Amino acid sequence: MARTPVLAAGGIVLRQAETPLVAVVRLRKRNEWVLPKGKLDDGETPRAAAEREVMEETGHDVSVHEFLGTLVYESRGGSKVVHYWRMEARGDAVYELMRDVRAVDWLPLADAVDRLSRGYERAFLENVGPIALAAAAHAAPARKARVKQPAPEKRRMRRTGETAPPAAAPVPASPQPDQPSSPVAQDDEVTVVIDATAAAFTVEAEPAVSPSFAPEIEPVAVDAAEMRTRQQPPKNLLQRVRDWLRRAA
Repeated sequence: MARTPVLAAGGIVLRQAETPLVAVVRLRKRNEWVLPKGKLDDGETPRAAAEREVMEETGHDVSVHEFLGTLVYESRGGSKVVHYWRMEARGDAVYELMRDVRAVDWLPLADAVDRLSRGYERAFLENVGPIALAAAAHAAPARKARVKQPAPEKRRMRRTGETAPPAAAPVPASPQPDQPSSPVAQDDEVTVVIDATAAAFTVEAEPAVSPSFAPEIEPVAVDAAEMRTRQQPPKNLLQRVRDWLRRAA
């Protein structure tokens, strides 16, 4: 009965330099140089296992990027299936190496291929390594652009040389029929009505009527004498007293 293959995951780990470098680790047990990788824990996804194992075996924080491929080979324990992702190391080492790892070395791709102890890993890195380097080179300009790009402004800034639009002059609202009429202007016609008996007077203002709302007034016949009387200005109280004394004498 065939055994269930052992599942493992790891990474082709790059470090930025004038010539990009690839991580290889030296195992303590057999003194072999291999790519960083390890078995999956229970309930762990291959990607999560790859990131954890690489951090434990290299001591570096890493960012995980594209999936590169799967390497299947036979070992003493049976078939082993290893999934690899492209990774990039960030900064210096921040973790102690796990006990199974004696050392870590960072080498150019060709030297890393030659350093590996196992033939199937050399063949895998020789074919997949250039793909990882090309993907890293393609992603580098976009990453630099994101770093240099300033944070977007929450409000729109005026461009240089752009003048502000002229402020709109307030337009007075036209009077509506159901609104109260405006106060009487100085040139409105004023009629003074005098009450001689009470020696008091009141002032009544006759507001100007808009032509569109002017009531229709029927013409009234007035004789000439009454017209002349209406055209004469009203007499004040003193003139009326003088006329009465003149007629009494």
